[in-house]
Amino acid sequence: MTTDFDQAMDAYFGPDGEEPPVDWQDVDAEPAAKETAPRTWGAQDLRSVLDGSYRPPQPTVGRRDDGVGLFYPGRMNSVASESEAGKTWFALIACLQEINDGNHVLYLDFEDDAGGVVGRLLCLGAHPDDVLERFHYVRPENSPSDIDLIDLAMILEHSPTLAIVDGVTEGMSLLGLELKDNTDVAKFGRQLLRPLMNSGAAVVTLDHVVKSSENRGRYSIGGVHKLNGLNGVMYMLENRRPFGIGVTGKSTVRVAKDRPGQIRKNGLSHSSGMHWYADLVVKSETQEYAEAHLYAPIQRDEEDREADEEEKRIGGLKRKVLEAVQRAPEALTGKGIEDRVTGKAADIRRAVAELVDSGQISAKPGPRNSTLHSIPAASEPAVDTPSE
Repeated sequence: MTTDFDQAMDAYFGPDGEEPPVDWQDVDAEPAAKETAPRTWGAQDLRSVLDGSYRPPQPTVGRRDDGVGLFYPGRMNSVASESEAGKTWFALIACLQEINDGNHVLYLDFEDDAGGVVGRLLCLGAHPDDVLERFHYVRPENSPSDIDLIDLAMILEHSPTLAIVDGVTEGMSLLGLELKDNTDVAKFGRQLLRPLMNSGAAVVTLDHVVKSSENRGRYSIGGVHKLNGLNGVMYMLENRRPFGIGVTGKSTVRVAKDRPGQIRKNGLSHSSGMHWYADLVVKSETQEYAEAHLYAPIQRDEEDREADEEEKRIGGLKRKVLEAVQRAPEALTGKGIEDRVTGKAADIRRAVAELVDSGQISAKPGPRNSTLHSIPAASEPAVDTPSE
């Protein structure tokens, strides 16, 4: 009897298992029948949909602290963010949950190394014996040959519930594919990600986003096809506090796309159009131990509270800046203000800029490209006080 797994591997090797190594630059030359293992062109049986017994896919792989799921099995999911926003921590939380549940996990890593990834997994509390038995770490360094694909097939025989693909950008480059070419993006999905999905695993790609939030929208670096080709969920991580040893890092988890529609309903709407689904918080005690959580969102968006706190902080600095300028015997440079006002330099500069924009402080060119700040003549306006 031919299984879905056998069909998926035939899509790689061919039925006789003696095909030459995959030519990633000429994938389209392969017969179309080898690209799609199952028979999908026949009419589907619609009786379950019509009689009401159909149930949409459910996110059963990984979970928030409240037990609500993260990823759809047998589908392509994605986590994207700027660098150091916690993508790997997010993925490893789900890995640890699956391992602790007795399931196998595949980690296909194009970016880091075993020490970095497994080290973090142990830091989260994974038991070494469980990692050795059920965590399958792969670090490709070349385009796959037949032998390499057989090695991958042997891992899939363990029926992993989760398959992490860390570093889509680096992975495509390794395979000679162009990141910004939607056709090449489709090839990458067809040749690598689809067989993983056909094995039943929740495939999760970890990807980068463009630096500018204004130009980013919901898309990662490169081809728009990467988002359009998802049939699971895509999360965007927005960093709030940096992650690192001895600190507590935090990122907001938002839903950029939810094809089956079973995840967004467990989040809260947001002005960005992307639902707030969780808060990723990693408290690093030492290099050997960290406590990680995926908290469910609270009703009042924390961004609103943080915005209120920021407004109060800047308002207080504006008062201090105005007092410093008023008391100074002569006009102050930006550095002169920072020497007299305690606070973050960026916040002080913002406070000065707002006072200049409102006309409460005048700014004029000074020596050596400096800017001199003073109180406008015959004017002693009160400082705006933010609402409490």
